[in-house]
Amino acid sequence: MSERDEIRRRIDDLGQWFHNMPLNGVWTAPGHFLGDYPNVKWQRFAHAIPADLSGMTVLDIGCNGGFYSIEMKRRGADRVVAVDTEPMYLNQARFAAETSGAEIEFHQMSVYDVGRLGERFDLVIFMGVFYHLRHPLLALDLIHEHAARDMLLFQSMMRGSLDVEPLEPNYPFTETGIFDKPGFPKMHFIEHRYSDDDSNWWVPNRACVEAMLRDSGFEIDQRAEEEVYLCRRAERDRGYQTPMVGAVYPARGKE
Repeated sequence: MSERDEIRRRIDDLGQWFHNMPLNGVWTAPGHFLGDYPNVKWQRFAHAIPADLSGMTVLDIGCNGGFYSIEMKRRGADRVVAVDTEPMYLNQARFAAETSGAEIEFHQMSVYDVGRLGERFDLVIFMGVFYHLRHPLLALDLIHEHAARDMLLFQSMMRGSLDVEPLEPNYPFTETGIFDKPGFPKMHFIEHRYSDDDSNWWVPNRACVEAMLRDSGFEIDQRAEEEVYLCRRAERDRGYQTPMVGAVYPARGKE
């Protein structure tokens, strides 16, 4: 059996791939409905990430088949840690990294458990996960509380208006019309399924994504692509007189 045949066999044995990547010339998902994905998407926002990540650490939350983790190693990141809840995706990512010669550390865990890693990272990648979570704002809180040192690369599916309504910091109880404006922050709840996927729970509009990022303590540096934001971690200050309530699990990862 040739090397290419052996790679093809290993790829097929690892299940259905969502990340379509060439491993020594053998594509992991040659029949992918989105074609060369996620590379086609990556090319639209790759400019937002420093071309040289030397001396930097990266955490890839929801790494799937490992495409973005491998790309960060190609840009020279000193250390890349990749996490996912699905053993199948982790096995795929391990094989892709091994075949690509990328040294990556893998852990099976969810975004809610990032405090267990006990460290902060220069770049946190959080793409394609947000809308699959029952508790998305908690996830952002925990990333801010435990994982992010500086940059957050964020992506979410969005639906509804792309407008962002300018809002006042406060409204009287009698104000109801503001909620009907298309550009008011909204999250659409999926009770059953969307796109035949019962893990799609919440789908925000653009205003909601931007508001939730800010509220969780991330300053938006740029909207790098239609769905992708590069953010910087900041201290959380909502201007309230009462103390800011932290993440639900503030002690995880700490004594």
